[in-house]
Amino acid sequence: MKNKGEKSSVYPLNTYEVPRRTKPNRVFMLIYACGIIAIFYHHLTSLVFYSNHLLPSILLLIADLVLTFMWVISQAFRWCPIRRKVYPENLKKLIKEEDLPALDVFICTADPYKEPPMEVVNTALSVLAFDYPSDKISVFVSDDGGSQMTLFALMLGAKFAKYWLPFCRKRNLSKRCPKVVFDPNYDSDHQLKSCISQEEFLNMKALYEEMVTKVKHVMEQGYVDDDSIDNDEERHVFDKWKVNGFTRQHHPTVIQVLMESLKDIDVSGIPLPNLIYLSREKSKHFYHNFKAGALNALIRVSAVMSSAPIVLSLDCDMYCNNPQAPRLALCHLLDPVEGSKIAFVQFPQRYKGINPTDIYNNELTRPFIICAEGFDGIGIMNYVGTGPFINRKAFYGGPLQSKVNIFPGFNSDDESDLLANRKTMSSKLILEAANKVADCNYEQGTHWGLTLGFRYGSMVEDFFTGYRMLCEGWRSVFCNPTNPAFLGDFPISLNDSLVQVQRWSVGLIEVGFSKYCPLTFGTKNHSLLMGMAYSFGAFWPVLAIPNIIYGLLPQLFLIHNIYLFPKVSDKWFYPYAYLFSATYIQDFIESYYVYGITFKKWWNEQRMWLVRGVTCYSFSFIEFILSRIGISTPNFNITSKVINNEQQKRYDQEIFDFGVESPFFVALSTFALVNLVSFSFGIAKVIFMDGNLEELFVQLFLSGFVLVNCLPIYEAMVLRKDGGRMPTRVTLISLVITLLLCYATGFARK
Repeated sequence: MKNKGEKSSVYPLNTYEVPRRTKPNRVFMLIYACGIIAIFYHHLTSLVFYSNHLLPSILLLIADLVLTFMWVISQAFRWCPIRRKVYPENLKKLIKEEDLPALDVFICTADPYKEPPMEVVNTALSVLAFDYPSDKISVFVSDDGGSQMTLFALMLGAKFAKYWLPFCRKRNLSKRCPKVVFDPNYDSDHQLKSCISQEEFLNMKALYEEMVTKVKHVMEQGYVDDDSIDNDEERHVFDKWKVNGFTRQHHPTVIQVLMESLKDIDVSGIPLPNLIYLSREKSKHFYHNFKAGALNALIRVSAVMSSAPIVLSLDCDMYCNNPQAPRLALCHLLDPVEGSKIAFVQFPQRYKGINPTDIYNNELTRPFIICAEGFDGIGIMNYVGTGPFINRKAFYGGPLQSKVNIFPGFNSDDESDLLANRKTMSSKLILEAANKVADCNYEQGTHWGLTLGFRYGSMVEDFFTGYRMLCEGWRSVFCNPTNPAFLGDFPISLNDSLVQVQRWSVGLIEVGFSKYCPLTFGTKNHSLLMGMAYSFGAFWPVLAIPNIIYGLLPQLFLIHNIYLFPKVSDKWFYPYAYLFSATYIQDFIESYYVYGITFKKWWNEQRMWLVRGVTCYSFSFIEFILSRIGISTPNFNITSKVINNEQQKRYDQEIFDFGVESPFFVALSTFALVNLVSFSFGIAKVIFMDGNLEELFVQLFLSGFVLVNCLPIYEAMVLRKDGGRMPTRVTLISLVITLLLCYATGFARK
């Protein structure tokens, strides 16, 4: 790699390097483009002079047009990728500890049964224990479910923090999430050595387990009973649920200051960070905009109560794995040259417990790491939902704005009073103002969600908001330390994984087919490379089109002795062979040699590309179209973080889980059966019917390629007897659809 990022300062905060593969990649682009041109020349000449099979030829042309479009815009990631390095040890040489900027942390949860309260507590405790001045940290937890169990768990977490934070600080623990430190599978010997005594470690573990037991008790009951409450102050808090009548149609705002730096200290006498619980007002008469609405309420409430210049947004299951994370981000945000132009520093999404071959491709290495380095080279790293350290000013407009009004809706006198009383965040004045900005009707007639805060209009509020910030003139940075900053949970069943990606896909399509389409709006307001890069994300789900066409059409026509591709001896066979092999070889070389991805993990990534194309990408298109014509579609669905022991066992053994009757699996099974029938027919034709292998080779190869990828599906249909096998009903429905497709293709031929 060539180092291109040396700073003039004696104590640089960051540098970057350009990989040596950049120039070879550009040469490859040119050669690959020649192959694409040859393919389209063949398409056009075939349509003009050999139009015996017009419909399939047009469909294959459409598939190649989509693949070409996606390939062209994806080259933005390979144009100038960079890798950054930060030097947090130099921060103290440039800024005093007491002058470090304050930090607000946003954690969102919405359902105590899908997002267990102890997960929320562990995430909160891990960030409260940052290696950062404790009086400069404020953690805001948004509970859109209005769950008293979540509040109860956070109350217990606040009590535990008084012991946990000095324990982590004094022992300088490298991991500060309690569930990780006390996990039997974790390197507890290392932790014990860092403690004064084993007894101290075990006492801390006992306190944690006591907290877990109490939370488990209220979760089993479904409410907080009087026996679980320790004092009258807590009892008064939970009486609100009884008095105000929380319902699905409406619940009022609840703001509870659980820890306050000016009032609370830990057992070592050091001030605790601030910890605030927020359940915003929600009513059936006002659309609440899901997570984006919750985050905007957090922006306003935190502006009133703390107004830190830096904001960290985290998913409730994404705990801090590296207590140095804030200082790593500040190496960019406090950069004397570029810092003032940076909207956010994005850490990659990383996960704990991924099995060795990542059978569901949950790591998403390509979008989260490989493409991210390409985004970063253009200065437009995308916001991926969790792990960004955000400049608060970026929520209020472009970097050139002269004055930021963080209190929209307040007059100057009110604003002065708030500023004077902000330090005492539990004061009546501050709490009243915070309640005001969390009301469900506060945004009516304002620019919130349009030009302020997180932007509405897409289910992927993270992608859309980051994109809009960049279009306003901000820059963004990708920070990928060797020790991951944050680690989270992931779906361990195939259906949950596909549901999650479908939700993302619908949101991406909403951006792609809006007036903010990156190819037009992004190019106009930023640059062509930016438009291309963000278009790849926004149009990601259109890969369903070539997946389905190439995965079904040649196979169905092979069954009826219709050949759609050149013979092996034909010169036009070679462009097809080159493009297919070059695509996979380049991808494998990049994954294996550059990023250290094993062959099996890489193969599973390719398999999941096919699986998603047939299932969640296709279904997201259907959902998007139905919503546009006014037909209701399923509401926002939270991915469950609850672990099923049987599913976990299968996942750890790298066995695919098909154990639910899902429309995804009907489509997937049909796809697999069509290719099995096609491949079997093709082989039988070659062996027993004197079939010309040269003519049917490409279609036979495509059938075989899909068949190999579908081996886990065939196994789940026929051989397996465990709870993850393919449901019999799904198999039968898929078989009927396969027969109908084969019959319909023969009828169309006539």
